[in-house]
Amino acid sequence: MKKYGYGWVLKFVLAAILLGVGIYMFFAEEVVYLITGIAIIIFSLFRVVPLMKTLKKEVLRTINLLEIIFDVIVGAILVYASASGKVQGSDTWALVYRFALAFFFYTRALVFFNSVVFFEEKTEIPKFWAHIVSITVGTVIATWDGFSHETVAILIMIIAFLGTGYLGYDGYKGYKNYRNFQLELNDSKRAAEGERTRQEIEADINTILDEQEEDRPTVN
Repeated sequence: MKKYGYGWVLKFVLAAILLGVGIYMFFAEEVVYLITGIAIIIFSLFRVVPLMKTLKKEVLRTINLLEIIFDVIVGAILVYASASGKVQGSDTWALVYRFALAFFFYTRALVFFNSVVFFEEKTEIPKFWAHIVSITVGTVIATWDGFSHETVAILIMIIAFLGTGYLGYDGYKGYKNYRNFQLELNDSKRAAEGERTRQEIEADINTILDEQEEDRPTVN
């Protein structure tokens, strides 16, 4: 009998929430600032302990810790901007948002390449190219005058659609396994009931035969 769980319920709920947030972000500037700030803070803070434990050189730990501190400050500024309610139509906050993102992507790549080139930190090819993309994105954001929160909102909405599709499909597979389990459970129950009925019939037949055997007259 296949294993099953109720994780599909959570996946369906998360897919619906992700889709709703993705669509809403396209129309709500404050939400874009908020989600971006929270994402930067989470990305930064969750790296602290693994980095401090695995980096062997003190100078690398210091550099990465400074990057994380500045990134958390950047994320906090964006969260504050969203909470202040002053970002709607503000050119000043639009510039802050633009250069905050540029700073985040550019410094992440700068710290990485500094670690690899000057401090001989080992790396992998996908990670190397990911930071090439990071420094490129940071440069483009800093130099592209047409960049705004709407660009990020469209990108996040696309990611939300992809995430919704993934969670929805995964939830569908989980629900399908659950229903297959229920089908097997019911079939097993019916089979057990059928087996029990057959055994009862055989027991009744044996009882009747025994009674007949007892009632049969004997010839001496």
